[in-house]
Amino acid sequence: MSGAELHTLTGAYAVHALPATERDTFERHLAACPSCEREVAELRATAGRLGLAVSESTSPQMRASVLRQIAGVRQEPPKIADGPAPGRRGTGGRARPGGSRGRLRSLPRFALAACLAAVAAVSGGVAVWQYEAAQDAREQAEQSRQYQEELARVLAAPDARTAGRSELPGGASGTVVVSRDRDRAAFLASGLEAPPTGKVYQLWFADGQKMRSAGLMDSAGGGSKAVLMEGKVGRASAMGVTVEPAGGSPQPTTEPLALMKLPRA
Repeated sequence: MSGAELHTLTGAYAVHALPATERDTFERHLAACPSCEREVAELRATAGRLGLAVSESTSPQMRASVLRQIAGVRQEPPKIADGPAPGRRGTGGRARPGGSRGRLRSLPRFALAACLAAVAAVSGGVAVWQYEAAQDAREQAEQSRQYQEELARVLAAPDARTAGRSELPGGASGTVVVSRDRDRAAFLASGLEAPPTGKVYQLWFADGQKMRSAGLMDSAGGGSKAVLMEGKVGRASAMGVTVEPAGGSPQPTTEPLALMKLPRA
């Protein structure tokens, strides 16, 4: 690799895109070329700022367009001055190509910009993914907090009424707590085994002969569970528990494991 070609590797080196053999060769060159050393430092700082400056996710179309254009752009070698470089002469009085003043370098700006844009698209995408993951975690935590608070309000409501305990399969038992003032209900179960593989427990409100879904239960078996039933109690007179395919069903597909009358106010 010629000295002129080495000067074209600053952008690729700055973003860690050189193969090991070329990286070693370039690093030996870098130790003797202050101009390349300065340019690498500037490019790394620019790449870092681009990654940190991303405030929204990069579209897949933009990333694909940048990478497609990079593949079709040929990086031109720098232009080397024909005249001698002051203070940098070799044997025979000939100028050494590495002279920083004797070399008129023309940076292939589009190729470099495309390279940095690609880095920004990747590193920015990672930064956005991390932000979105943290945001999702915060939203899930907030939803969990609101769920637990509403469940506690129903169980502790002054008008809360509890139905008689009903037997469930496997020696388990369950009951329902209703707050008519809050128009919400909670299902409490103890010792309920995990449902078969690919199945889930689903809760229902019974409005006369019509059943409407009141949400799914955590499939983990054993222990005690308290589940805030989804939706308003409304005019429901009873609630039931069935075993349904994973994801639940719009209407019950099995006979209820239990069917409990809701307590009145």
